[in-house]
Formats: sequence, structure tokens, C-alpha cells
Amino acid sequence: MIKYKLICKDCNNIFDSWFSNSKEYEKLKKRKYLNCHFCDSKKVEKTLMAPNVLNSLETKKKDINKIKEIKSKLREFKKFIKDNFQYVGDNFAREARSIHYEPKKKNKAIYGKASRKEIEDLKQEGIKTEEFPWIEDKEN
Repeated sequence: MIKYKLICKDCNNIFDSWFSNSKEYEKLKKRKYLNCHFCDSKKVEKTLMAPNVLNSLETKKKDINKIKEIKSKLREFKKFIKDNFQYVGDNFAREARSIHYEPKKKNKAIYGKASRKEIEDLKQEGIKTEEFPWIEDKEN
């Protein structure tokens, strides 16, 4: 995919458009399939463009920092869950039903493992559950 900045020669508006490749742009232009998004004119041309090399490096650094920040928050949340909830392992669905249907267990907080089908079944029964991405402690 390639993104071009296009300019309308009639209204002078500039807009972006995506093409599968540069030949695709030329083919659409030749067949007069390109038009201005603002005035519907067919007088559309590519504008001068500069490669986004420096910005892409900055963007990658920002993305990496954002990923690290998200992983850090997930680890904090995981620690909170481990410290405040009881781990029930693969018995999560059974334990969730037990808590839901037995009034004496209403204040019990649990976490564990369940299949997609078990989660769907619990939701159909009106038992609210939340899924959480579990990051392994070994992961950087």
C-alpha cells in the first residue's frame, strides 16, 4: 500500500488517498476514476511528497515506549489481582457459578482459567466475568 497526498486543481484542496501501488494510481488516473473529495472534480494530481524516514524512527520509539508502559500497567494489575483474589485454576467456571448461585459466597473474589465456551456460558447465565491479558513474569 502507498499513500499519496493529492491536490485538486479546481478547488486547491489537499487530501490523502491510499493505493495498492504506484501503478494503480496511474491506472485510475488514466481512466479518470480519481476525483476530488470536496468538489468532485476530475482534475486531481499528486503533490510533492517527502519520505517519512525520521518520523518513522521517532514513531517506533514512541510505540516501543507505549508498549512498555502498557506492559507495566498490566503487571501492576496482575499483582493487584494476585494479592486480592483467590486463584482457582481451571475450576474458574465452576467456582464462578458457585459464587453466583450461593448467597453465602457473594463476597468471594476469584481468578483463574476458562475456555471461550465457558465464558460465553457464564455470560448467558448472567454471571459477569472479565478477561485479562496475563503477561508471564519472565517476559521483558
